[in-house]
Amino acid sequence: MKDLGTTNRLLLIIVVPFIFYLLKELAFLFVPLFFAMFLALLFLPLMRWFKKKNVPAALSVSAVVGILISTLYLGGHLVRIAVREVLSMYGSVVEMAEAKLLGIVVSIESFFGIERVVGVNVLGHYLKDFDLVDNLGPVIGMLGDTLTMTLMTVFYVVLLLAGSLNLQDVLQTTIFPEKYASIKVFRRIEKDIIKFIRVKFIISFFTGLGFTLACLFFDVSFPILWGLFAFLINFVQMVGSIVSVVLLSLFAMVEIDSSGTLLAFILVIIGVQVLMGSILEPVFLGKTFSINVITVLVMLMLWSYIWGIPGLIMAIPITVFLKIILEQFPRTQVIARLMSGTVAGSVAAR
Repeated sequence: MKDLGTTNRLLLIIVVPFIFYLLKELAFLFVPLFFAMFLALLFLPLMRWFKKKNVPAALSVSAVVGILISTLYLGGHLVRIAVREVLSMYGSVVEMAEAKLLGIVVSIESFFGIERVVGVNVLGHYLKDFDLVDNLGPVIGMLGDTLTMTLMTVFYVVLLLAGSLNLQDVLQTTIFPEKYASIKVFRRIEKDIIKFIRVKFIISFFTGLGFTLACLFFDVSFPILWGLFAFLINFVQMVGSIVSVVLLSLFAMVEIDSSGTLLAFILVIIGVQVLMGSILEPVFLGKTFSINVITVLVMLMLWSYIWGIPGLIMAIPITVFLKIILEQFPRTQVIARLMSGTVAGSVAAR
């Protein structure tokens, strides 16, 4: 028995890295599947309500697909508005940015003894080797991959909601042989993930709205673009809030001449992030999502390495899922406690 236990541990050490390798190599399959699983969990209460009202399954799934398509259409419409906003003011913003950067660049050139032909455009001089056509290919490829994954996600959602792939049955087959235990764990996962997604969506929405209103009040260009950017990147745990504040602050330095006004603007957008992310979000999520800050950082690095930006977005929902599973077994409960905020300084999952 001792030799068997040692063999099982060695097999586990081999199998776990192999699983992560498959997740990385087959990201084009697993990323939309995991997104679809979380979306399906979000719509399962609605599907049960339809079933209770004796609505045919085909109509129920069609209603959910209609909601998803409408959401995608609204998002695409906002992106079009933001793009038009950028194109209408691009030239003036570039000129303003170059005027602001010129003094800084000249000082740096003088310090390092760099010679530049007088009268030559600053951006044109330092970006002369930048080929827009060559760099446009990867962007188009990324957009194509995003569209493909979006369509695959919708397809997987339809399969999950139609019952072609039952998550509860998967848990019962692979982890919890007893039906009662599988139902109990599945309902808890469903409840916690739905709560996380709803709170995260609402907090991200009001964060984006706050950024948009701040840009309008301080007359910073592209308010819709910055609001949309803050909304989307806020789904990236911990990192997103920092990136949105830093990028918008740097952009505001180009447009706002008064240092006092600039400082006030930066304090406002920091205040929006602190209010939404550090105060309201932990209050709404509660202690259920208290996860040790080290665990958050480790999971962010792990899933960003495996799946990139989608991994950053799904890192905390996956962590919550794993934590709930680990809490069900006496041997792994200590790992769940280490993942929670009861061992070291904890933060709400964000």
